Amino acid sequence: MSQVRVHNFSVSLDGFGTGAGQSLDAPFGHAGTRLHEWFFPTRTFRAMQGQPGGSTGIDDAFASAWEPGIGAEIMGRGKFGPHHGPWPDQEWNGWWGDTPPYDVPVFVLTHHAREPLVMQGQTAFTFVTDGIEAALEQARAAARDRDVLVAGGAQLAQQYLEAGLLDELQIHVAPLLLGDGVRLFDQLGSGQLELEATRVLHSPAVTHLRYRVVR
Repeated sequence: MSQVRVHNFSVSLDGFGTGAGQSLDAPFGHAGTRLHEWFFPTRTFRAMQGQPGGSTGIDDAFASAWEPGIGAEIMGRGKFGPHHGPWPDQEWNGWWGDTPPYDVPVFVLTHHAREPLVMQGQTAFTFVTDGIEAALEQARAAARDRDVLVAGGAQLAQQYLEAGLLDELQIHVAPLLLGDGVRLFDQLGSGQLELEATRVLHSPAVTHLRYRVVR
């Protein structure tokens, strides 16, 4: 059966999934690229950049498992771009240029309607204005028997976790303290959430954690 999961989500040791002060020039705020430094030396990342070589250890094993099994993605407005409020224009098509790396249907949660956006490659963005459950319903239909990825940011993952709609979380804890930003496990209300650790692996650069959400 297909699952709904947060997958390959990097956080700081103090729990922040992004830093403060997101902008066009700083997608992750003051965190910069530091949450993802474990990813960049891997063979998988270097191949994505058309470069040879790279590490082939534990970190690369997780990096190479980024896409398999994913049939659709859901992301928040902040992951799609730095704008808030009504769309200033229709020129912004995401951080990724004309050919985004997703190759699956992507559903963007927003309060402001926008026409679907079909990009080069196989990525198509659909903008959903009627909440997380509506986005999940559309994503499940698009994914068919494959999994749905809740791709972030942290606030979106919180909403799905609090609503009891997540099956699994895979997070990567980078050895740094950010002190400010948006935490992954925050604003979850007073409900009791139980997670079962199903994998814990370490490398010098990061700790890889996988949890099953206990119903």
